[in-house]
Amino acid sequence: MGNSGKRSSRALAVAMLSVGLWNGLLHASGATDLHAGYYYPQPQSQEVYVSDVPLAPDASESSRAAFVVGLAAQQAQQAYQPGYHLFAKGEQLEKMIIVASGEGRYDTLFRMRALLASLTSMARATPLFAQVNEPHEYNFLDFCRLMGFEQLTVSDGKTFAHQIKIR
Repeated sequence: MGNSGKRSSRALAVAMLSVGLWNGLLHASGATDLHAGYYYPQPQSQEVYVSDVPLAPDASESSRAAFVVGLAAQQAQQAYQPGYHLFAKGEQLEKMIIVASGEGRYDTLFRMRALLASLTSMARATPLFAQVNEPHEYNFLDFCRLMGFEQLTVSDGKTFAHQIKIR
């Protein structure tokens, strides 16, 4: 096995360990996901995304609401039905939920990651990020961190959900 194979194996092991630790902490603390079973099924997979982007000084419940409204407004201007619905939930709107609006959409982790890549482009076009230096350096999860979102759940709305804790 070459060096890249060893790095891939190590990265996979670290990812699996962090998911296992996160699940253990979640169950040990008695924490529950109040939105699972209502907006999406219990997540089958989780991950932790650590961003080096600092929280914006003006990140607030209202700025997170405006961010979600801005992305939804972009969708509404398109000439076709959106493939997903966006929500901000939680006491301080710190949780973002994205649910597919039809069959066969975002039903694999790969399709969900492609959606997040697409949302990166949309987020860069919002007025909220017109003032950010070098927005091309950020991905969608970095934008979520900047705004103060702590969790993102993406689901096909039927059988599959993936949850990302953003730190």
